[in-house]
Amino acid sequence: MTNYRIALVPGDGIGREVVPAALSVLESVGKRHGISFGYDEFDWSCGRYLAEGCSDCAQSEHRTR
Repeated sequence: MTNYRIALVPGDGIGREVVPAALSVLESVGKRHGISFGYDEFDWSCGRYLAEGCSDCAQSEHRTR
């Protein structure tokens, strides 16, 4: 079985409700084609930036490689 790790950044240019819908599609595709997905979610959204004035992007960039 093929495995993929995907970084998720909900709310970064799209509505936060889009990510769960996309994950549902990925899981369905994975089941059909023998692919598994793992996810790491990062709160790097514009909303967080506006609320806190910064985000973890610079410190956490290495986690997405």
